[in-house]
Amino acid sequence: MITHGNEIKLFCGNSNSDLAKAIAKKLNTELGEVEVNTFSDGEINVHIKETVRGRDVFIIQSTCSPVNDNLMELLIMIDAAKRASAGRVTAVIPYFGYARQDRKARSRDPITAKLVANLITEAGADRVLTMDLHADQIQGFFDIPVDNLLGGPTLYNYFAKKNNIDVVVAPDLGSVKRSRKVAEKFGVPIAIIDKRRPKANVMEVMSIIGDVAGKRCLMIDDMIDTAGTLCQGAQAIKDAGATEIYAGCTHAVLSGPAIERLKNSAITQLVMLDTIHLPEEKKLDKFEVLSVADIFAAAIENVYLDKPMSKLYD
Repeated sequence: MITHGNEIKLFCGNSNSDLAKAIAKKLNTELGEVEVNTFSDGEINVHIKETVRGRDVFIIQSTCSPVNDNLMELLIMIDAAKRASAGRVTAVIPYFGYARQDRKARSRDPITAKLVANLITEAGADRVLTMDLHADQIQGFFDIPVDNLLGGPTLYNYFAKKNNIDVVVAPDLGSVKRSRKVAEKFGVPIAIIDKRRPKANVMEVMSIIGDVAGKRCLMIDDMIDTAGTLCQGAQAIKDAGATEIYAGCTHAVLSGPAIERLKNSAITQLVMLDTIHLPEEKKLDKFEVLSVADIFAAAIENVYLDKPMSKLYD
């Protein structure tokens, strides 16, 4: 790790320590010592066990399940670092929870993504590093700089090496832009699954726009939660004549019935990034996990050295 001025300090909470260790290794440094515990009533207690005065502090914490505990850990760690006179605090949030609540879909709905952005800012973060926000406009919810890194190129490079994709399929209309970018890189056409969602986490396929018959298909999405959208979409394109179905996502939330659905689905292989820790009990033979440690290490180094981030988006 190149050093200049004040020393860099990396810390992590309990959400994804494996990724944090991998990032630290890429930077040729070690994670700082911090105790993150809970009192008997569930309150979170943080103690940073080394000096951070004047240092450039990076706190690595995905706000995945348990979302509220991991979010509070992040907020309290930011506050602890600021109160210990850290020079600059960057919240490194590989997976940003509450991102789906980014607008008022109904009257009297909250905009929780904005609330969380306010909490992180008020806690004392000077900058946020994250990846593939569910809605790009969330960057504007913050009054501090936000770098929204891209997970798509990592997924693209994996499938490009296999050279086995004939069509890129958007699981829903919201994924069309992302899927089109991938299709353009592969030089293949795009298909779109037109669906309706009668209620949260429930999806019904209506029709398929495009030709998938006799084709090897790749479904791309930013996150997979209960996997209803993905699995129903995979079955729909299989019924339409697709020969092989692959899937890729940045954030494998995999809550509720997701694992059972994916196990019994028409999907040949699901490739995911490690923004969220995948426990042993959720692993399937058809899963492949790719690391984003390289990307986050490069971003952290650029922030630390005040170098431009643009090359990470090229």
